[in-house]
Amino acid sequence: MNKNLLILFCLFCLMQVSRAQDPIFGEPQHSTLSADSLSDVVGLIPESLDANVDSLLHSWHVQYFSKVDEYCHDDAENVYFPDSVYEERLERLPSVIRLPYNEVVRDCIDLYAGRKRDLVRYMLGMADFYFPIIEQVLDKHNLPLELKYLAVVESALNPVALSRVGACGLWQFMLPTGKIYGLEINSLLDERRDPEKATEAACKYFKDMYAIYGDWNLVLASYNCGPGNVNKAIRRSGGKTDFWEIFRFLPRETRSYVPLFIAANYIMNYYCDHNICPMQTSLPLATDTVMVSSMLHLQQVSDVLGIDIEQLRALNPQYKRDIIPGNTEPSVLKLPASQTYAFVDKEDSVYTHRIEELLANCVPVHAADGSKNLTLEKITHVVASGENIYTIANRYGVTPKDIRKWNGLGSNRVAKGRRLRLHVDNGGVAFASAKTKKTEKAGAAKAEQKATPVVAKSHQTARVSGKSLTYKVQSGDSLYSIAKKYPGVSTDDLQRANGLTSADIRPGQVLKIPVV
Repeated sequence: MNKNLLILFCLFCLMQVSRAQDPIFGEPQHSTLSADSLSDVVGLIPESLDANVDSLLHSWHVQYFSKVDEYCHDDAENVYFPDSVYEERLERLPSVIRLPYNEVVRDCIDLYAGRKRDLVRYMLGMADFYFPIIEQVLDKHNLPLELKYLAVVESALNPVALSRVGACGLWQFMLPTGKIYGLEINSLLDERRDPEKATEAACKYFKDMYAIYGDWNLVLASYNCGPGNVNKAIRRSGGKTDFWEIFRFLPRETRSYVPLFIAANYIMNYYCDHNICPMQTSLPLATDTVMVSSMLHLQQVSDVLGIDIEQLRALNPQYKRDIIPGNTEPSVLKLPASQTYAFVDKEDSVYTHRIEELLANCVPVHAADGSKNLTLEKITHVVASGENIYTIANRYGVTPKDIRKWNGLGSNRVAKGRRLRLHVDNGGVAFASAKTKKTEKAGAAKAEQKATPVVAKSHQTARVSGKSLTYKVQSGDSLYSIAKKYPGVSTDDLQRANGLTSADIRPGQVLKIPVV
């Protein structure tokens, strides 16, 4: 092992030691299977396979998936095939990663094709939308495309999946590991829920682990239990480096992990033979992105462009509160390809639409020097019914360990109504109370009234005229940007003062600026 690999190996060993407090990935939380052969050999399955499918299918991100293919033959019961058929079908799959067949793999296939048929229908529908995104990133990194099926095992292809211990997204990253691999996570933004960026992070992990093991099945095992446990199993087996030879020395949940990956490869390709019909997606498969450079609410985009808000959320799951913090750095907004030109054409109207209502309590934090310290904020969170330390940590982009430290907690238990002190990265947008915002606006208006001549002087294109200022519109101006120049003046004020029926303005136009 060369020096670089030795350093990498030591890094992951240190990460593995910390897993006892806060696991790297969320997979250790599993559910026990019923008494069958798989339970006897393995005993545990990932949380994603224990999902409440009825609840899942009513969540916002799958409202655009419904089973509508009337020509597909769908049954409630699985179809029996002998072992030789399964083995031959797996051999036919084009795969760089070895996909052997044995009794444990058979039991995992039966789990998907039998008790979890409804979940498979859902995953097949989601695959139409998410697999092309995942494949593009895997191909960019020159990694085996069949690694996409690991997301089936991890999250059931649910981009907003949140495990009981706080692992999140398609690839179920824990918060510390997500940040190690370059994902931004704060009160507004969680890039673990961004399919493209989360896949980039997963690819970096795959490559790091393959540099150590040189075997994809061991890479998959390490993704589940960490390299420390894989190395321990290798030592206990007498130095064997084949997954099936170290199988009985691995943690119980990891023993099911590779067999479930093989079974996912099988069922996502041979579902028709088991009379399982995929749900069909009505989400736009052709999408494009625009860069947002100001704070923006998804509802503003929805209203002006006529796009359903749930569709926007499904296309942009990384924005936890529907707010795009473009004021800190240019941020991506994914739209149906047919709507991108409409956004560019109506951009000013989008930014000003209902701004006083939708962003009334949002205070932009401008970190012009790139300093993250400017976005740190102390807040108090009152624990609501049904919340736990993991869901609270995920909401604000902090770790359960941090919450325990800040509040002197001896365990992860938090009672309803308890007030928790949190130190959060607000993502560039602080949330003021409505009362505070109103007081600030009134104070700013009063100060502006006293200093009207100074304000007029500070803008070369504005001058005092009676009881109002006038402003000559420059290239690139919008009502929103002009209103920001005059504290206490809103875009609605400008529209009323100038008799405007829309937010459209043109260079050279002279606007009245009301003195508040």
